[in-house]
Amino acid sequence: MTGWWTHGYPGGPMVPLPGFPRPLYPPDARGYRPSCDGPDVVAYKRTVSRGGRWPWQAFDDSYSNGFAFGRSGNVGETGVAGVQRQQHIDDTGYIGTKTFSTFRSMLVPDGLPHAGEHCMDAVAVDLLEEAWQLFGGHEPDPPGDTLRVSALELATEEIGVKEYPPGSNVCPYSQWYGMTGPWCAMFCTWAFETAGGSPSFIQGQRYAYVPYLVADARAARYGLTTTDDPIPGDLVAYDWDWNGEYDHIGLFERWTDSGGRFTAVEGNTSTSNDSNGGEVMRRTRDRSEQGTVFVRVAEP
Repeated sequence: MTGWWTHGYPGGPMVPLPGFPRPLYPPDARGYRPSCDGPDVVAYKRTVSRGGRWPWQAFDDSYSNGFAFGRSGNVGETGVAGVQRQQHIDDTGYIGTKTFSTFRSMLVPDGLPHAGEHCMDAVAVDLLEEAWQLFGGHEPDPPGDTLRVSALELATEEIGVKEYPPGSNVCPYSQWYGMTGPWCAMFCTWAFETAGGSPSFIQGQRYAYVPYLVADARAARYGLTTTDDPIPGDLVAYDWDWNGEYDHIGLFERWTDSGGRFTAVEGNTSTSNDSNGGEVMRRTRDRSEQGTVFVRVAEP
């Protein structure tokens, strides 16, 4: 008889949850700060154990290398990466939205205790609801603000500022940058440079045009990189027409649900003109409604 681990997990309706608590990274994650302890870690350990890929035990709340990557080649000790391989997800051992959705829908396979039930049981659901209240979609920042958090705070304080005269592209951020024109990228440059100086931005140079910023992030130039797991203060660029040319940019604030909706603080926008509306606003977006790329800015 073929083992349950040789094909994908059976699936069911997603377990209802208020949102994705946060991405999780173990100590050996490359390019990411390791995640702090939390109840979501315990929930995932329960889920993966019911799915046959981690020993059932008294679980701690630390997102360890062993649980993330597996501690042996035995099926029952392959952890998160083992589930990812079984589901044909990149086996990074990191928990992002795709792995989170998998955990919510996968069922215990035949041959294991509780076959046919959701791997994510009621206790795990309670723990994830607690984690959502604690983290709200992102890893808490360490003591002392990061540059990206300071930039986001500055940007948020500007909500309501409008260009004048309307339609002129004349505003404090384009005047600071030294160029009159569409100013969403200038607003991001202003926020990061005013917050303390970034290796990615220069006043009056480099990023008044969103496609240049996206291209540099994809090429990992000037301390910019793309990410699938944004945290507050990352940048978010939009391609409204799905034509490969990014039209607008803002600062990611937080996820508002587990389906891809989030808020961002954006310059030069409005409810009638997303890319040239003339005001700093908090906008609610859905990552699936346009081409969307998230960009991480290096800390000094």
